[in-house]
Amino acid sequence: MAKLTGSIVDRTTGNLIESRVQVLQSDGLFAYPKDALQKIGPGLPFFYSNGKFEIDVQRGPAKILVERGTEYTPAELVLEIPSTGITSVDIEMDRWSKLGDEGWHPGNTHIHYQVEETRPDERLQLDPRVEDLRMTAISILKRWDLEYASNKYPPGMLTEFSSTNHYVQCGEENRHNIGGSHDTGYGHIMLLNIRNIVEPVSRGLLVDKFDPDYPPLSYACDDTHRQGGIVIWCHNGSGLEAPVAAALGKLDAFNLFDPHWMDPEYDIYYLMLNAGIKLPASTGSDWYISSANRVYANTGETFEYDSWLQALVSGKTFITNGPSLTLSVDGQSLGSQVEISPGKSVNISSSWESHYPISKVEILYNGRVVSAKHFSSGSKKGSIETGLETPANGWIAARLSSNVRDSFFQPIFAHTSPIYIYTGTDSIEKKEAARWFDASIESSLEWVGTKGKFYSDRQRKEVKDLFREGQKVYQSML
Repeated sequence: MAKLTGSIVDRTTGNLIESRVQVLQSDGLFAYPKDALQKIGPGLPFFYSNGKFEIDVQRGPAKILVERGTEYTPAELVLEIPSTGITSVDIEMDRWSKLGDEGWHPGNTHIHYQVEETRPDERLQLDPRVEDLRMTAISILKRWDLEYASNKYPPGMLTEFSSTNHYVQCGEENRHNIGGSHDTGYGHIMLLNIRNIVEPVSRGLLVDKFDPDYPPLSYACDDTHRQGGIVIWCHNGSGLEAPVAAALGKLDAFNLFDPHWMDPEYDIYYLMLNAGIKLPASTGSDWYISSANRVYANTGETFEYDSWLQALVSGKTFITNGPSLTLSVDGQSLGSQVEISPGKSVNISSSWESHYPISKVEILYNGRVVSAKHFSSGSKKGSIETGLETPANGWIAARLSSNVRDSFFQPIFAHTSPIYIYTGTDSIEKKEAARWFDASIESSLEWVGTKGKFYSDRQRKEVKDLFREGQKVYQSML
């Protein structure tokens, strides 16, 4: 059997770069070094390389595919492998994107490693670099007595995995489920930039069948903010407490499409924005880096963790699994508020660039599509401009989608955080959203009052009072 050796370098710098590598032998089987970590998640098989690799391969044509993050053009080549000896290849990688030069830096705000992970340190050393992330947030969590591999890390910056170009930290997923479903229970929140663990990490059935459905997640939000941390709601707003925490100002950002098994879904997020709640968009991958999902925050040319977090909570973000997407309204950038008289027009401009062809780009006003472009043959670069009369307060955002899927077999997408419009007049959509959340919280109160488990009437009353406080915010909009 022959050997294949390779080196992977950035064409501009000449430096070795960590990457995902796929080698398919002449019989179509995936070949990889025996000690190499492999990519986790759906889609094509890859192994992780620190920039060099050596593999035993069969005679005949071998197909090589190399990927790094989403800003590099994948490298593809075919080599003819002899029956014996060593075949060497040097692979140069080019960036198709210059987002970093424009101040945009990618992060993943939601990662855990499973119980089955036996080499978490090696994976955490490679993950941020293979995925080309500037900010990577691993997090602890509690589900029964399971020893998740990522629970070994303390809260805060993980210096042994960080560098000038890659900041790695450990946060916490604080949560409550009923029976383990994302759609029931209070919900899940990600806590970043914390110094100490926020207790309890979990409550209710995630601990044991006798643990109470107490305290509510809003208490964990308050404890996090007292530490100077930030709170991100997970899983597209799933959970009974999401509208309560949002109404009471407990949240700093909102994770969309963070598990790889879910398609992009924005319904609850749009309702919260329609209700006048300002929430930046964020995303992650949940179990391992099992998708290319990332949130870009604009910090300027220099990356610093504190400024990245500040850009995130200020709404200077867009989420994507590949394409870049910009938006401006009357020259104002993402996260800004544009003040205008009712009925006056604003000028909207959005542009995109993508390695994969885009099928559709849309401009949204209060969740409704007000302008769009469709591309039957796909588009890799372009822009859209439109004028829009804005009769009431609201928000404007851009999103794009594609019929093409990436190597994780995920549909290509991107979505900006909003730019907010203030006219001094409430929108019809605000009342509709308020009515929806009012009914949702009323249903949650029924569960708290009749099915929730508590150690005392005082605990139950605290949760009911909290939910009613959030409900009153929406009722005041009616």
